[in-house]
Amino acid sequence: MKFNSKAIHGGQEDIDPAYGAVMPPIYQTSTYAQASPGQHKGFEYSRSANPTRTALEKALASIENGTHGLVFSSGLAAIDAIMKLLKPEDEVISTNDLYGGTYRLFNSIFKDFGIKFHFVGMSNPETLATYINKNTQMIWVETPTNPMMNIIDIKAIAEITQKHHINLVVDNTFATAYLQQPLNLGADIVMHSATKYLGGHSDLVMGSLVTKDKQLAEKLHFIQNASGAIAGPMDSFLALRGIKTLHLRMQRHSENAKAIAGFLVQHPSVNQVYWPGLTSHPNHDIAKRQMKDFGGMVSFSLKGDNLNDAIKFLERLKVFTLAESLGGVESLAGHPASMTHASIPKPEREKLGIVDSLIRLSVGIEDDTDLVADLDHALNF
Repeated sequence: MKFNSKAIHGGQEDIDPAYGAVMPPIYQTSTYAQASPGQHKGFEYSRSANPTRTALEKALASIENGTHGLVFSSGLAAIDAIMKLLKPEDEVISTNDLYGGTYRLFNSIFKDFGIKFHFVGMSNPETLATYINKNTQMIWVETPTNPMMNIIDIKAIAEITQKHHINLVVDNTFATAYLQQPLNLGADIVMHSATKYLGGHSDLVMGSLVTKDKQLAEKLHFIQNASGAIAGPMDSFLALRGIKTLHLRMQRHSENAKAIAGFLVQHPSVNQVYWPGLTSHPNHDIAKRQMKDFGGMVSFSLKGDNLNDAIKFLERLKVFTLAESLGGVESLAGHPASMTHASIPKPEREKLGIVDSLIRLSVGIEDDTDLVADLDHALNF
């Protein structure tokens, strides 16, 4: 099936056998009756597996062109599971411009367990050779990155990881499988904060992993069950519902982001605009090659780089809501330095371009003229 059909039908071969429900039912149960010890219908206890969660995991595997899907109680729980594949003295090379929560988990939790992290720029994949050694077990990539919208060449990184027998993990949260499919480009694991675009309605918290590798899947399933950070049936149902309109939403997100980026580039109060669809973007050609479109996330900085100006702008918004998170149908605005990336030390933030006036927009699916008018009003402080 093509992607639009997969979003609706992928992995959902079986109609509910009880009553023929078109949508997978919400199995709000912790345990399952057995006819005799060990004789059951595929489910024993809902930490290990739940029919609603299993339906979602199959759907996620389908849209990412993988064979094994797993869902967790949050995006960070999914990342935590990946890190538990490692052991002390292992090394990870990570994107230096990445979600603050990921950085915090790596640098403040797993570093204390003896895992070494290298946070490096990956715009030029050839620079990774400097950091790879016998202890390197994983390369962690975000693309587009959060919040600077840097684009990393997944295929080029995959050629390096395959040569050195290193696992490549790609955080695909900003792009989603509609815009970009990392497994097709050589990644071993694709990760999502399903809280964002996959759910799409700002009403759940969830993480997901998809892989084609049976051995990796078995290890991750063991970690999922042993650690217990699983997604509940209600959230799984909501995510399944969200995925069914993913293709429609992502196209509108991208269209609206294009209109907003075009407006911001020409505004006299704006210093820099970060959106992969701009031809001025440093890796625009790579984005054009590995993405179907350029997504709904736009970041920009104000001239003068004044924190008070950023605050004034955010407080004047009417249609955009000042809030954490992203990927919902409604437009959100955030201040990375004090919100999503506050856990990264200020000197490190500024090296990455996360200055005090940087604003991150999650462009929703409202009418683009209303969104542009709101930004125009807020910029005239």
